[in-house]
Amino acid sequence: MSTPLDVMDAAALKKLLASDESGVAVLDVRTPAEFESVHIPGSYNLPLELVAEHAHDVTRKLGKQIVLVCQSGVRAGQAQQRLVDIHIEAGSVLEGGIAAYEKSGGTVVRGTRRWAMDRQVRMSAGSLVLLGFVASKLIHPKLGYLSAAIGAGLTYSAASNSCAMASLLSKMPWNQASTAAKANPLAQIPSAGQLLNPNGK
Repeated sequence: MSTPLDVMDAAALKKLLASDESGVAVLDVRTPAEFESVHIPGSYNLPLELVAEHAHDVTRKLGKQIVLVCQSGVRAGQAQQRLVDIHIEAGSVLEGGIAAYEKSGGTVVRGTRRWAMDRQVRMSAGSLVLLGFVASKLIHPKLGYLSAAIGAGLTYSAASNSCAMASLLSKMPWNQASTAAKANPLAQIPSAGQLLNPNGK
């Protein structure tokens, strides 16, 4: 499993955000619904699956002092790797994600409460494993292969630091923001020098 090339802890990010002249930009790579549920003030949302597609525009707008954020740090690390893969060296990963940031006393904005993606994955995987086991006992033994397939998928997910189930779940209606999505995902992101900070200055 790859590790982020550059990480930043919650204390360092809080210090940067407290400075009006830091120029740091926080890019949240979770789903729109997760972002709407809770996010760091002044941060911008660009879901992980769109990072590579819009990488050049994002770094042009935000500059190189970007902190990538997700729930726990895993997806932010994947976003960082996607930038590196296309030869863009921009972005630190918030260690421990927004969960660690909030736990450290960092200010967050809360909206409609939704489950984080990792929790959705655990619930879905666990339910499918249980379903496969029960079905193999009550319907046909071969249905137990469903549990084995989910186990194999989780093993591959850990080894490759990717998650097909999370990618699928991110497209579900409940993981979309309640407000209508804009046609241009970069519309919310200002140019460098016009960045918002948590104090709205």
